[in-house]
Amino acid sequence: MTVDRLLPTPEAHDLLDLTTELATRELAGKVDDFEARGEFPRDVLRTLGRSGLLGLPYPEDVGGAAQPYEVYVQVLEILAGTWLGIAEAVSVHTLSCFPVAEFGTGKQRAMLPEMVGGELLGAYALSEPHGGSDAAGLTTKAVADGDDFLVTGTKAWITHAGQADFYNIFCRTGGPGPRGISCLLADAGTPGLMPQSPERLMGLRSSAPAQIVLEDARIPRDRLVGEENQGFTIAMRALDAGRLGIAACAVGLAQSAVDYATAYAKEREQFGKPIAQFQGIGFMLADMATGVSAARALLLNAARLKDAGRPFSIEAAKAKLFATDMAMKVTTDAVQVLGGAGYVADHPVERWFREAKVLQIVEGTNQIQRLVIARSMTG
Repeated sequence: MTVDRLLPTPEAHDLLDLTTELATRELAGKVDDFEARGEFPRDVLRTLGRSGLLGLPYPEDVGGAAQPYEVYVQVLEILAGTWLGIAEAVSVHTLSCFPVAEFGTGKQRAMLPEMVGGELLGAYALSEPHGGSDAAGLTTKAVADGDDFLVTGTKAWITHAGQADFYNIFCRTGGPGPRGISCLLADAGTPGLMPQSPERLMGLRSSAPAQIVLEDARIPRDRLVGEENQGFTIAMRALDAGRLGIAACAVGLAQSAVDYATAYAKEREQFGKPIAQFQGIGFMLADMATGVSAARALLLNAARLKDAGRPFSIEAAKAKLFATDMAMKVTTDAVQVLGGAGYVADHPVERWFREAKVLQIVEGTNQIQRLVIARSMTG
């Protein structure tokens, strides 16, 4: 189905047309093979970078496209509708560029053209094996050693681990709690920085995360992003925007599930007529389509608030919460519409069903989103 979109400029229409073309030409024919083999599509990301899709929200003077988030999230939606692993990789890479773009020194910002152009792929190393939702309790420690920091600890669930060219390492440089955390920009070749084997996932296998073990990893002091002990603020600011990316991925995934289930229901006949004509199926499809539209509206509202420079973090939490819960329900229903056929790998709905689950977990679990929203309401 073609989505009727209201876009701010003719340039935005052209950009979404380009994204649709790239998704058709570069992604659609590769996704099943890469997912089956669990291979990370690095060359595909380079192609997207050279097409300008890895630096969309960043300024033109650092190699970005200066696009509003309203447009950027719709690009992610289109990519996710074809290959969630690619859309999630673009979202994580965009998130990984944020600390340097917003808080970096002049020397650090000189790296941005290669970052946002996709020649350098980024990773965001915040979570730890015993500290996922409790980011303020992280234990990875950085100790000053002359002009360097020596960093020791373990990071977990790191997208692009072992593939990235640079890592945002959030580590403890001060006392306990959020005020003792700093952000260090580490090159992939940093001695003592050791990516581990990728996790074995139920879905999103072409972009599996991994742990990163740091053993006295020596990172120069001039790679400190922002002020010392400012890292938690940087991390939370980045995640506000990152949640919009994950919500966009959920909307794109769910839209494809609606489209596929609808097309199947119009062709599949039982009792002498297409199953789409039975009220039980028709009402299910109607609810699925309505959920996608509602999630898209929440997402675009939050993105437009960000573009206007207004507070958007609570609306981003709402969008992430609703969109990802919706995607889980819609993909579940899509499998049900197909019946037994939905449970076999011949149809993509079983993959979308498996992939939707992770969106309820990454960039802050949906329980954390509810906590954030509730606290904003109750003080």
